[in-house]
Amino acid sequence: MKIMTFLTDFGFKNSYVSQMKAIALSLTDAKLIDISHDITPHNIGEGAFVLKTAVPHFPTGTIHVAVVDPGVGTSRKGIFITTKNQILVGPDNGLLLPAARLLGNYVVYEIQNPKYMSQLVSNTFHARDIFTPVAANILNGVLFEDIGPIIHDYVDLDFGKPEITDKKATGKIIHIDSFGNIITNIEANDIRKYLDYGQKIMVFIGKKRHKIIFEKSYGYIKKGELLATIGSSNYLEISISQDNASSKLKVKPEDEIKIFF
Repeated sequence: MKIMTFLTDFGFKNSYVSQMKAIALSLTDAKLIDISHDITPHNIGEGAFVLKTAVPHFPTGTIHVAVVDPGVGTSRKGIFITTKNQILVGPDNGLLLPAARLLGNYVVYEIQNPKYMSQLVSNTFHARDIFTPVAANILNGVLFEDIGPIIHDYVDLDFGKPEITDKKATGKIIHIDSFGNIITNIEANDIRKYLDYGQKIMVFIGKKRHKIIFEKSYGYIKKGELLATIGSSNYLEISISQDNASSKLKVKPEDEIKIFF
């Protein structure tokens, strides 16, 4: 079964998402799936995180159209990226790179051939007029090289590398989810060797410090209490049981976080 997914910052107030799907349906019989259209407008980092956490769960052959594109209509390139088992299509602004690295064996191509775009390309809606038709044509078997050449001068994006010792971890906040959970760039494999469930840790965010407990999940502590845990995305997160941690702690993405074991 062919699968095409969509991730954007378009929301659902307008018809943008339905226009993309209409183009896809006119070109392919693929099953269309929404990853998210609630990305904060213009927030490339947020879109990159959500895309990265979604792609491992899709089957081989899936193609993803991801568009958070404040540079639409400028000289920024359109690209598609082949990986070990999936394909990513979108703007050349770093949005696709964390997902591509996770999937592995990636190669970046520039979209150049107008034959595989819509006949009329809007200056402000490349998601509909370039990226969706290109994705559909790839699903239909068009050769990658017919769409454009391999490139090496693309925009990269990553979530930074935390510093971890046997006494502390220093990283940053990379995402706030819809529950207000504070997701850091500290991965489970890097920190679990120093932490056991039930262990107390000291967390510094900004100039404030919080003594909290590292637990398996939210239900192990009382409602309203802070905890640290490994979330479903396999990153360390700071949460409040049944409450919004980011609001209570007044933090945002890119804020530094330090954890003492």
